Amino acid sequence: MPIRLVTFNLRHGLGRDDRVDRRLLADAVRGLEPDILALQEVDRFQPRSGFADQARICAEAMGAVEYRYVPTVAGWMSVPGLRWRARGEERSPAYGIALASRLPVRAWRRWRLPMASRWVGPVQLGIDEPRAAVAADVETPSGALTVCATHLSSRLGNAWAQLPWLRDALRGAPRPLVLMGDLNLRDEAPITVTGWRSLAVSPTFPVAKPRFQIDHILVDDDGGLRTAGEARAPDTGVSDHRALVIDVALSTG
Repeated sequence: MPIRLVTFNLRHGLGRDDRVDRRLLADAVRGLEPDILALQEVDRFQPRSGFADQARICAEAMGAVEYRYVPTVAGWMSVPGLRWRARGEERSPAYGIALASRLPVRAWRRWRLPMASRWVGPVQLGIDEPRAAVAADVETPSGALTVCATHLSSRLGNAWAQLPWLRDALRGAPRPLVLMGDLNLRDEAPITVTGWRSLAVSPTFPVAKPRFQIDHILVDDDGGLRTAGEARAPDTGVSDHRALVIDVALSTG
């Protein structure tokens, strides 16, 4: 059976009318029909998104049996005078990434990615937003599959350092291995950095007239994963990104 992989930067569920509607978000995810879904820019208990738990909304909409939400920053957003705190494992207002699966998961892993802010002498040029990755060892009808979700930095070229770090961190993970997410690297750059193969090639940003691809689904070519259809990048009516969708199949022999 084909397995549908989807990566989707939610932009905290912001719709075309500059409002966040949890029903619209659920409908968008349901319409994508993912088996495994990587999410970025996901709010939890934030005022700007109606205090919703967006990872849970998306997981329930797709019929996931398991999901993990990984907060990268904690604290209320869009509230004057309040600042973010790094990390935030507790059940507090947060913002981060998530990975959800309709297939059983044998194990979960997570990483905090290196902060790559640059210095010129004693001057720090920018403090990067914390970044993370989460991976699931998924049981499919045709065998095991490892899927990792992440959202790399958009600042100062930091993604060029974070992606090879994550590639190395995943070296011991079971194969086949898929990496999904907003990598903030355009078009073929992630292939150049990792040496992996792209499963889905389609422009994803900006949503109205996408000119380039920063959302990616990559596979480490060790384990017999193949595409089972054409890649799509649909406009869901949510976010400033298009979702990226591909059906894949595992070789059984």
